Amino acid sequence: MTVHLPQIAILGAGSMGGAILAGLLSPEVEAEGIVVTNRTELKAAALRRDGVVSLATESDPDANATALRGARLVIVAVKPAMVPGLLGDIRDRLEPDAIVVSVAAGVTIATMEGLVGNVVFRAMPNTPSIVRLGVTGVAAGSRASEADAALVRTLFETVGAVIEVPESKIDALSTISGSGPAYVFYLIEQLTATARHLGFDEAQSRLMVEQTFRGASELLAVSDADPGELRRRVTSPNGTTQRAIGELEKAELTALFDRATAAALARAAEMARGE
Repeated sequence: MTVHLPQIAILGAGSMGGAILAGLLSPEVEAEGIVVTNRTELKAAALRRDGVVSLATESDPDANATALRGARLVIVAVKPAMVPGLLGDIRDRLEPDAIVVSVAAGVTIATMEGLVGNVVFRAMPNTPSIVRLGVTGVAAGSRASEADAALVRTLFETVGAVIEVPESKIDALSTISGSGPAYVFYLIEQLTATARHLGFDEAQSRLMVEQTFRGASELLAVSDADPGELRRRVTSPNGTTQRAIGELEKAELTALFDRATAAALARAAEMARGE
């Protein structure tokens, strides 16, 4: 089914803005227009494809104003510290019915609503959005209507699943799904190192580990069983896997992930205070 979207501006098409753009360029999505901006011409040139208008602020000081002209959805994807200044610069250039969606960590709805008069949302996608398997948390501002929320939800459904949460939960969500891909990649790195220690070469180690993670995720996706049940099916009583799981249990991984996410949540609070 084809998804129809109004004109979109993406201000800052770095890793996250670029991930969203990749999803929007899928054949199933039809947008009335997409204009993206970056600071450098080098980055802007790399995105000029498939009908995307890509502008560089270093060569065109009015690039953001041009991108905003006619845009109904404005995705702010610059670094968090740059968001307040950018919103102050563009507030008089926004279309009256434009919806401003920030994907910057730590920048609150109150901060955004204090800088622009438009409807605002906070969103927290993750990088698997590039392959349309992302998870995006969305929190609506005080001026948003149900129709506004539906449009923003449709936007992010083009790159994966959407979870609508109150703003009080958006930073906590970020510590799970936002940072989560890094946790997975870190586990893959470490298990690959273990494979190397067992005498396998780099190619063999990567194949074993990466295909195992991918296969396990796909199996979970198509199964009616939860992860615990699938783990038990692999773990024969008194077998090799049970012995390995026993060692992992000694590491108290739940407590470890509790500490890791608490640290990420504390950093989000610091960023919200401008630290």
